[in-house]
Amino acid sequence: MNIKACIFDLDGVIVDTAVYHFKAWQGIASSLGFDFTHDMNEKLKGISRIDSLNMMLNMANIHKTDQEKDELCKVKNTYYQDSLNNINESAILPGITQLLETLESRRIKIALGSASKNAIKVLELIGLKENFEIIVDGNGVTRSKPDPEVFLNGAEGLGVQPNESIVFEDSLKGLEAAISGGFRTVGIGTAENLPLAEVVYGNLSGITFDDILAALN
Repeated sequence: MNIKACIFDLDGVIVDTAVYHFKAWQGIASSLGFDFTHDMNEKLKGISRIDSLNMMLNMANIHKTDQEKDELCKVKNTYYQDSLNNINESAILPGITQLLETLESRRIKIALGSASKNAIKVLELIGLKENFEIIVDGNGVTRSKPDPEVFLNGAEGLGVQPNESIVFEDSLKGLEAAISGGFRTVGIGTAENLPLAEVVYGNLSGITFDDILAALN
């Protein structure tokens, strides 16, 4: 197996910002008069802000104009950005820093592939921006996951082929995107929620790059 690159999702893989997204969407749901649950939130993982809003509105059987949707997305992002004010390196998920250091020492290329439009800000706040050679986020793609555009752009930017790259994802939509793009896949979460992943870890604490390669062989 000739792995030359690793491409990471952000939320739920690199950093624990899920609670901030959840609370922001809860605020939007409350303003619209319905309860937003953890089960609903699970379905939004890995997809863009507008796609998340559309899914929420469909769940609640609420119709909004495009202009109203745009305003709701802006409010949600304001909630989220306000909550980021106190984020720091303590939000980095277990094992990530060590894995990034190993990849750099072994000259494995590293990219970020995230639907988040706040990815660069988050990476700066947690001190990991310089670890990524390429950052592809929600500002640089036209199609959200499960379309593979974000990962294909990352691989192209790194100068590698999809089958030479491992995608690390915590969402089913993200895994669908990676698989359709021809990437190898590692899921972060539970096997129950991520049945499409080739291998699943609850987190990367104590997991070495060689462990991952062996599991994918």
